[in-house]
Amino acid sequence: MKLVFVYNADSGPVSGLFDIGHKLFSPETYQCGLCSLTHDTFSEKEAWKEFREKTDIEMEFLHRDEFEKKYEASYDYPVVLRSNGQLDILLSKKDIDAIEDVSELIEKITSLVT
Repeated sequence: MKLVFVYNADSGPVSGLFDIGHKLFSPETYQCGLCSLTHDTFSEKEAWKEFREKTDIEMEFLHRDEFEKKYEASYDYPVVLRSNGQLDILLSKKDIDAIEDVSELIEKITSLVT
């Protein structure tokens, strides 16, 4: 089993710069709750990085354009999917948007996959 994390942003340097600007100047309207939970403006949050590096859970992280090209599927983003021969929603956009902080995200993921 693998978890596939799909951010509500496209890949590439222009999109990355746009996202940084959006987080800096209008964070309350930023469209990717998953990115807000796992990253600060310029880097990955330390608690998330530590969890990601120490867990035995296989994880894949994709921007929505990368995901749609690789998996030929589309969802309401952001989304966390469980891949076990097929893709199933583990955390929907609504679920992710209800999560308050990175600690809660880690707890939810851990409880859902164990």
